[in-house]
Amino acid sequence: MNFDIPKEISDYLVEVDKFIEDVIKPLENKDDNIRFFDHRREDARTDWERGGLPNEEWEDLIEESKRLADEAGFYRYALPKEYGGQNGTNLGMAIIRDHMAAKGLGLHNDLQNEHSIVGNTVSVSLMIIYGTEEQKAEWIDGMLARTKGFAWGITEPNHGSDATHMETTAKRVGDEWVINGEKTWNTGIHTSPYDLVLARTSGKAGDGQGITAFLVPMDAQGLKIEEMLWTFNMPTDHGRVSLTNVSVPETAILGGEGQGLQVVQHFFNQNRIRQAASSLGAAQYCISESVAYAQERKPFGKPLAVNQGVQFPLVELQTRAEMTRALIQQTAWKMDTYGAFSVSDKVSMCNYSANRLCCDAADQAMQTHGGMGYSRHKPFEHIYRHHRRYRITEGADEIQMRRIAGYMFGFMKQQKPKGVA
Repeated sequence: MNFDIPKEISDYLVEVDKFIEDVIKPLENKDDNIRFFDHRREDARTDWERGGLPNEEWEDLIEESKRLADEAGFYRYALPKEYGGQNGTNLGMAIIRDHMAAKGLGLHNDLQNEHSIVGNTVSVSLMIIYGTEEQKAEWIDGMLARTKGFAWGITEPNHGSDATHMETTAKRVGDEWVINGEKTWNTGIHTSPYDLVLARTSGKAGDGQGITAFLVPMDAQGLKIEEMLWTFNMPTDHGRVSLTNVSVPETAILGGEGQGLQVVQHFFNQNRIRQAASSLGAAQYCISESVAYAQERKPFGKPLAVNQGVQFPLVELQTRAEMTRALIQQTAWKMDTYGAFSVSDKVSMCNYSANRLCCDAADQAMQTHGGMGYSRHKPFEHIYRHHRRYRITEGADEIQMRRIAGYMFGFMKQQKPKGVA
């Protein structure tokens, strides 16, 4: 077995690093743009006068970096070549996201709003897979240009992890579907022109079938943003919306009537492995920075690094990081080889363990750096606050462990690998 990173991916990382140094870093330092990444970042990013929404200058800067990355051929890496991508693999994305997050906080990769110059273009991928020919013609060019897109209306105020018990319903009335209900934690809802709303169209609470995904325009009559939810890491782009007799046509359905849960599960499986890789990279950054600091900091006349009380926690974290990296890369390779749903248990293992690792590494980095580690002059508190979110979103730790147990004890069945009868 060969565990080397494929040459085409390692070569790609060299190209990305050069682009970051030549193009992205100068933009990051231009006109005091660094304020969005240094100790002023939360205040600079947040428009407190607009209820805590992201500052438009910050979002404009993020968009400018994406535009430059797209022109240079990096942003669409994961997409098929016919859409300007490079047929990027799950393994490639896992390695890249680990590599990018390990560089630390910056304009090249800022996960607070899921930004990276190598785009995690899952929504476009889902439109390619599940969209009708008419929907693809209407949507994909705009999505690639980032002028058209959708937020995700999955979670409800009374139903979080269990999406099958949602209270939002859609009923057919003539040629239209009429949606009633409420959705919360709609990330990106403040700028998205559409919300992908999941609603029960048949069956009963708890059924996996009978849930349909609707592309609902944000300016639809009866749809209202009720509030933006303030969080551990500000600004907020997470909204709660209500839908009262919202009418949409049949063409608003993505993935087929009653098949919405499959669309969401496809999104989750692909996103969870990428999220795990990002948490791993951020953890590695915290570990590496702590090792470097311990070697240069000399209280009582000797480096911190000579103390086993400093060494051993970082040794344990580095060991966990190496094991997690091996599992993530193996799982991503199996997804590419045998299908995205053939290793669902391993994806959950990667996700919850990497997210926990990142929080532990950020906490230890704060401890190793002392007072400065706790301050906002170092990025560890920001990393902790953001990646703590990942232990809840995309499926909480407990949900990931429940999924693993389901496969282990035979309560759930995994999709057979491709080519296996």
